[in-house]
Amino acid sequence: MENTQYRSGFVTLIGRPNVGKSTLMNALIGQKIAITSNKPQTTRNRIQTVYTSDEGQIVFLDTPGIHKAKNKLGDYMVNVAQHTLSEVDVVVWLVEPSDYIGAGERHIIEQLKKTNTPVILVINKIDTVKKEMLLTYIDAYRKQLDFAEIVPVSALKKDGLDVLTGCIMKYLPYGDPFYDEDTVTDQPVRQIAAELIREKTLRCLEEEVPHGIAVTIESMKYKKDLVDIEATIICERDSHKGIIIGRQGAMLKKIGTLARKDIEDLVERQVNLKLWVKVKKDWRDSDYLLKNFGYDPKETE
Repeated sequence: MENTQYRSGFVTLIGRPNVGKSTLMNALIGQKIAITSNKPQTTRNRIQTVYTSDEGQIVFLDTPGIHKAKNKLGDYMVNVAQHTLSEVDVVVWLVEPSDYIGAGERHIIEQLKKTNTPVILVINKIDTVKKEMLLTYIDAYRKQLDFAEIVPVSALKKDGLDVLTGCIMKYLPYGDPFYDEDTVTDQPVRQIAAELIREKTLRCLEEEVPHGIAVTIESMKYKKDLVDIEATIICERDSHKGIIIGRQGAMLKKIGTLARKDIEDLVERQVNLKLWVKVKKDWRDSDYLLKNFGYDPKETE
């Protein structure tokens, strides 16, 4: 018999790079799972996280930003994002507060016009603008597409999130939950640990190293009260390797210290983290290396 009291379903978060999708997901779930950085295209795989309440369960897929691809990694990310639109019960489109709708947003609007899935427009970062301007921004977007809902939020300040989860629930089908109530992600711990190391690398380096960084976990061994982790940061140039390591290893040590703290929160025990840096030239355009680092183009076909 169908459960008519409880709703559960799949929701994708889409938006141009850097609009705050990962920050929003972390705020909704209440744990740090999606990595956040001020560099665009931080999220490379769909990160599946789970929000559970008395009313229902929302399984979020945080996709890479929809954008025009520049290399094979870019193609993979765009395919993952677009493929998701037809698989889910609700699409949540995140935008920044503005009445200027640029080429990137128009590209997304064209993709959304092709889907029958309900679309909830979320205007994020409302803490950065005057409240009286919000209606202008809402009006500009309302003319572009027939949205199921338009919800202003501040992911950073956790403002409007209850309204957003309530709106999403309305469009989910009735049914039993997909996951236990204590599940927050289906990502393997190794993958989250790799993402946390990559986030810290991007944050520490700021503009010094472009986006061509991947992280692989070579080994992860659980002992009684300790987890031993060996990981490699992969970059594209010898000059980048020097920057990541830093003078007398100072930068690599800083990255390791920051990453270890987040990984300890994740695994709830002490972590011994060893980091290496390797150069793999043009890995973002190599099918073999992309697959090696966890990005399999076949998954999006």
